[in-house]
Amino acid sequence: MDKIGDMLTTIKNAGQASKASVVIPYSNLRHAIAECLSKQNYVGAISKRTDKKDKPVLEIVISYNGKSPKMKNVERVSKPSRRIYMKAKELRPVKNGSGLLVVSTPKGVLTGDEARKELVGGEVLFKIW
Repeated sequence: MDKIGDMLTTIKNAGQASKASVVIPYSNLRHAIAECLSKQNYVGAISKRTDKKDKPVLEIVISYNGKSPKMKNVERVSKPSRRIYMKAKELRPVKNGSGLLVVSTPKGVLTGDEARKELVGGEVLFKIW
């Protein structure tokens, strides 16, 4: 099971269906990814809360440009069956700079640009545009 892929697909599908927000199960990695997407304005506010069964969940508000969602498409790069790692010098812009590359580094979850500036590489999680 690909927990990160499921999270990204859920957010993308909620945007396509014009939903205001989406609720997903909580984990520290998912929260770090959501914070990274929030800083880049692909999603809105993020909040951690508990559901009816006292399980922690993450509520993510979907961002829109007019009526279309800001997150148009997502491509998972590193999967549970095949991990992809890159050095800082190997990280390239996505869609000529209009997309975003998200990397899990020793300094936390960073975008490709931030990882290049910090001179750290890591596991390439996904591309988003």
